[in-house]
Order: sequence, then structure tokens, then C-alpha cells
Amino acid sequence: MLHTLHRSPWLTDFAALLRLLSEGDELLLLQDGVTAAVDGNRYLESLRNAPIKVYALNEDLIARGLTGQISNDIILIDYTDFRQTYG
Repeated sequence: MLHTLHRSPWLTDFAALLRLLSEGDELLLLQDGVTAAVDGNRYLESLRNAPIKVYALNEDLIARGLTGQISNDIILIDYTDFRQTYG
């Protein structure tokens, strides 16, 4: 199942989101949600430990100036990839 996070993890009930995730699920970080992918933040370790794939929209990373700060554990996709996969 695809889940999305479009708000900053600091403004979200992140623990509740993690409880909803099941093995094999996918999480798409978009808009301000991409901040969860920044290497070294407290939310990233929880995402790494979850049995899911985590994606971040590259356009939203670029818009926030975060492209060089993202963990290698996060799969970067663009809107075209997203649309082709889930459209």
C-alpha cells in the first residue's frame, strides 16, 4: 500500500504514521514531508528500520534546497516516475 507524507514530520503524528505502515508498504515523501529524508534527522532512523520502501519527490527536494542532504536509503523519484508507477 502506498502512504504519503506531505507535511513536515515535526508537525505530524509521526509515531501514528509508523504504526500504520506494514511490511512491503511504500511511503512517498513529498512537499514538506521530504524533510524526513534529510540525513541525520531523528525521523530518518525510524524510516530506515521500517520494513518499507521510502521515496522522495526530487522536485520537492530541489525546491527546498535539500538535494545534497538526503540519505542514500531514500529512493529519489520525479513526478513522471510517480505518475507512471501509481497513475
